[in-house]
Order: sequence, then C-alpha cells, then structure tokens
Amino acid sequence: MILVVDLEIDPNYRYLGPEIAHHLPAETTYVAFVDDPTVPDVEQYDGVVLSGSTASVYADDHDDWLTPATEIVRRCRDARVPLLGVCFGHQLIHQAFGGTVERDTRRAHFVEMESVAEDTILDGVDPVVPVLHADLVVDPASELITTARTSYNEHFCSRHRDAPIWTVQFHPEFTERVRDEPSDWSNGEFDFPDANATKVLENFAAYCTRTTAADAPSHS
Repeated sequence: MILVVDLEIDPNYRYLGPEIAHHLPAETTYVAFVDDPTVPDVEQYDGVVLSGSTASVYADDHDDWLTPATEIVRRCRDARVPLLGVCFGHQLIHQAFGGTVERDTRRAHFVEMESVAEDTILDGVDPVVPVLHADLVVDPASELITTARTSYNEHFCSRHRDAPIWTVQFHPEFTERVRDEPSDWSNGEFDFPDANATKVLENFAAYCTRTTAADAPSHS
C-alpha cells in the first residue's frame, strides 16, 4: 500500500494528488493532508508520495500543516520507508534536510531535463517533462544528490545519499487527462506524446514492491 499525501491548500486546485494515485500501478491510500495534518504511521506503508501544492514551503503562515508534513519526511528517512517528493514535495524534502527554496518565475509547460547522475526513479524517463511551479530549490540539502537539471535549475531532481528517498521538480502525474485544469498551461514546443513522465510513478511503485517482497518472511 502506497500513501499519497496531498499537500494542496486550495480545494479547487486539488486535482493532481488524485492523479498521482490514479497513475500509481499499486494499491493506494489518499489523504488531503492540509485538512487533517495528522502525521501517519509511515511504517505501515510500502511507500509514501508527497504531492505538489500552490503553497510555498518557506511561507510562515502554514506551520499548522507544514511542520507535520516535514515530520513525515524525517520519519520516512529514519524508518527507511520509500519516499517520493513531487514539485512542492521535492522542495519540502530539501528544506526538511537543510536546503533552500526561493521564489522564481511561474512555469506551466514542458521542459527538457538533463540527467547528471544515476537515478532509479528516472530510469527510462524521457527528457521532456511537464512542470507547474513558481519556486525552485536553489541550495540543495547536503543529504541529497542532484540527479537531473534544466537550463534554469541545477537541482531539478535528486535522491538521498543513503535512504530510499527521491524528488522531482516536475509533475509525473500531469497528463492529457487534466491538461485543461490549470488555466495557464501551454504545451510550448513539445506535446504529451513527447513525454512519458508517468514512468516515475511506475518506477517508484516497482521499487516499493521489490522492497516489500524482500522484507516478507520466508515460508520455505
């Protein structure tokens, strides 16, 4: 079972979290965390995904749910529960481990990323990916290794040095199913057939499945 933690603050914009659950090839539990910021027992799950959000991780008026969301990150690291951070989730994980996130330009289109380090979660993922964000990681956490960059951001994707934690600034769940939801989306020079970003979720689910199988008691 994979837990999808939706960190969107605006109920009217809360469509991407469910899309993560939709595209994960595994059984999922979905929670709108901002509505009930109770830190779950992460060890009961095979993995956890932190969604995007229209909030900013550096905002000082969201402590009621940002603090417990940060606790989820630390508990996953300490318990070695697989964790994937998407967009806001990517930024939250970096901030939780000492990185810095700052305001940038709003982007809502396809971009090209460049791989700079081996990354299980990015295996087979094409360079063209969809983004919906206005904040960026500008100083990465020391616990994380940058695995992909773009022309405008050096720390676009990352993985933890020791724990099973991965982060992506793009939205692997954003497909043609929801292309009309954000009012400012524009394909740009690419289109959806150029992207297979949902493979990130397939890779994450596959890792969680392998880990669960390896931890299962033998009956031989």
